[in-house]
Amino acid sequence: MEGEQTRPQRAPPSSQDKIPQQNLESAMAKPQVVVAPVLMSKLSANAPEFYPSGYSNYTESYEDGCEDYPTLSEYVQDFLNHLTEQPGSFETEIEQFAETLNGWVTTDDALKELVELIYQQATSIPNFSYMGARLCNYLSHHLTISPQSGNFRQLLLQRCRTEYEVKDQAAKGDEVTRKRFHAFVLFLGELYLNLEIKGTNGQVTRADILQVGLRELLNALFSNPMDDNLICAVKLLKLTGSVLEDTWKEKGKTDMEEVIQRIENVVLDANCSRDVKQMLLKLVELRSSNWGRVHATSTYREATPENDPNYFMNEPTFYTSEGIPFTAADPDYQEKYQELLEREEFFPDYEENGTDLSGAGDPYLDDIDDEMDPEIEEAYEKFCLESERKRKQ
Repeated sequence: MEGEQTRPQRAPPSSQDKIPQQNLESAMAKPQVVVAPVLMSKLSANAPEFYPSGYSNYTESYEDGCEDYPTLSEYVQDFLNHLTEQPGSFETEIEQFAETLNGWVTTDDALKELVELIYQQATSIPNFSYMGARLCNYLSHHLTISPQSGNFRQLLLQRCRTEYEVKDQAAKGDEVTRKRFHAFVLFLGELYLNLEIKGTNGQVTRADILQVGLRELLNALFSNPMDDNLICAVKLLKLTGSVLEDTWKEKGKTDMEEVIQRIENVVLDANCSRDVKQMLLKLVELRSSNWGRVHATSTYREATPENDPNYFMNEPTFYTSEGIPFTAADPDYQEKYQELLEREEFFPDYEENGTDLSGAGDPYLDDIDDEMDPEIEEAYEKFCLESERKRKQ
């Protein structure tokens, strides 16, 4: 038709214009993805069950009986490791463990080996001293073997005495020796609290020999006032201090007073670090508060101004326009406080004590540090201890 533009026709490609089939396929092909070769897995559904490193499969072996253990040492060590990882299983499994030992520990050598294994675990594994002491207490009452060389408790105390006799050398030894000595000290403290001795009349007491031993161990630690020795002494007193003091008071002894005096001398004279001195002072403060023990009153009575003389002790102090202080204990408190509120309406940017709240404070006062200078603080500590010593004299 006229006026209609005809679309140009494209001539078919000649043989010279044809793209080679191989190149055409390459140009139109999608980007290829490299696939890694598939490796055949060596895993098998029949493979033994996997346990993470350090995991104890004691429970499974335990259910099968001690026949799976070739030696007493392996059986006991596996149980000790199990208790270390799962201390909550003590109550449910200790009875079966003791029964198994009664069928296995039948000679002096076997009993000594058992004592040594428990002692080594309690003094070499952190945080096992308490569980080790509980275990020793249970076995001391439930193991039936009692050879001429001594029963379980007697052999245990003999083993502790071996370490105790070298206390002075250990307290001044190298770092490794002192660390092992400190573990022994804390284990002995746990034994003192947990090892029960039943009398002929059924009464339960603690081992007096351990009480004497702890007193001498404290002397050895304070006689060598290195930081780690003093830290060990603080831990021991926090653990056993209240029980030791009660026992000494019942016998009319003043050993705890002597220990506290020894601590004060160390704070004044020893070249220990400031952090350790702070720990020692905190311990003295703990002891002055009856080791943190609170005795509940028999009847609760709500505090009122009539029955509590310290009722207003923590009440805030306000000031009148003339600068006269007053508290809630003042008979004219309501009238004066109302006057104070009215005064605030005229000075909304000031607190009761006159502090400006509208902007920044005094740049000079802002730079003042609330903490004392280390030398001043140390002098203050010495002053407090000297004052306390003079007061006791």
